[in-house]
Amino acid sequence: MQNLKQAYTTIMDDHFTDDMTITFGGQTLTYRKRTWKLEDEGKIVEKGLRYGENPGQEAALYELVNGNLSLGGCQFIEPGAALVSGIAENDLIQFGKHPGKTNLTDIDNALNILKYLMDRPCTIIVKHNNPCGVAYGTTLAESFLRAYRADRIAAFGGCVALNRTCDRETAELIAKEYFEVICAPEYDGAALDILRTKKNLRIVKISRIDTLAEYKTKRFVEFKSLTDGGIIVQQSALNIVNTKEDLKPAVCEYKGTTYSIDRLPTEKEYDDMLFGWFVEQGVTSNSVLYVKDGVTVGIGTGEQDRVGVAEIAIFKAYTKYADALCFAKHGMSYKLFELAVEKGEKAQSLLTDIDEETKANKGGIIGSAMVSDAFFPFRDGADAGLKQGVTSIIQPGGSIRDFESIIACNENKATMVFTGQRAFKH
Repeated sequence: MQNLKQAYTTIMDDHFTDDMTITFGGQTLTYRKRTWKLEDEGKIVEKGLRYGENPGQEAALYELVNGNLSLGGCQFIEPGAALVSGIAENDLIQFGKHPGKTNLTDIDNALNILKYLMDRPCTIIVKHNNPCGVAYGTTLAESFLRAYRADRIAAFGGCVALNRTCDRETAELIAKEYFEVICAPEYDGAALDILRTKKNLRIVKISRIDTLAEYKTKRFVEFKSLTDGGIIVQQSALNIVNTKEDLKPAVCEYKGTTYSIDRLPTEKEYDDMLFGWFVEQGVTSNSVLYVKDGVTVGIGTGEQDRVGVAEIAIFKAYTKYADALCFAKHGMSYKLFELAVEKGEKAQSLLTDIDEETKANKGGIIGSAMVSDAFFPFRDGADAGLKQGVTSIIQPGGSIRDFESIIACNENKATMVFTGQRAFKH
């Protein structure tokens, strides 16, 4: 049987060509394969991606170097705007092994979200191409700490993306935990020295992070290869919501009756709903999020039914809240503390206190904004969040039964806005 640990360190062969050309009618796009000369097991090896999604899958990264594409009046991203595909050897400040596909796709999805969150210090922690903790902060260090505490469990071995220069205080906090990758626009000297003490941490500089806001209105071409070798090509999604003025108070007509929300959102609710909608752009569908005070509380991803994912996000919020509370009080995770209680090493009452506090605060959901990437087909999805103390909901609208969700919000003195656009991501 193959040594499983060795599989993760094996460099795959690379039979992908050095360049790739794609022609759309008379328009030609030219791509160049990205490779890096890095030390691997004591020798310098020039190689592109170490492997794909799993060991045993060859993979390659290509950067657009020539040509542009204009279709139907839409101008796509042009050469010279590279972010992840433009990472050069000197940007891989510390990278003991050649990057794998998941390292780069985690960075890419973090940037995909971060482009909407450039106005304040912000940290995104991504795991398996989904955010597990996202937070604003008055400082970068505060944003990291809030994002990490939002989901300490999933953050283990994740990818940290920062939208400001990584300073000493932030680096000290990051170095206390285990992460696979960190990316930032720059690192100050003290921060870099601290991060380098984590020998297995991949430290990446992406100097164009400070220009990310420019990418909000730029489209790229998406390719989806099918099992039979066919390809679906589409324009990337373009989020039309940028400010509260782009949101519409929930209103609909059903069988001759007009239903509308009783109250407009407060400024804080608008801020949280916008924050949540921006995070939603990088979450796998079906998804529901709960956010509060500029930090994610619970993130439900990739479920088949909307009420189910709303309930999963609640379960995750309770789980993460109890874990963060346990760690703050007793210096260990909830699961380890629970095990200690079972072994009789800790008092059951201490665990009960954590459970009761978590339940009383409903996992931190009270006063939060609920975010849904598509409309609620029935009111049960909205009800799931409202029962936990949600005070505002942001969703696309457009369901035949929108009136049910409006009634549910009014019954709970909550507010709701429509985006007029869904945010599916598959």
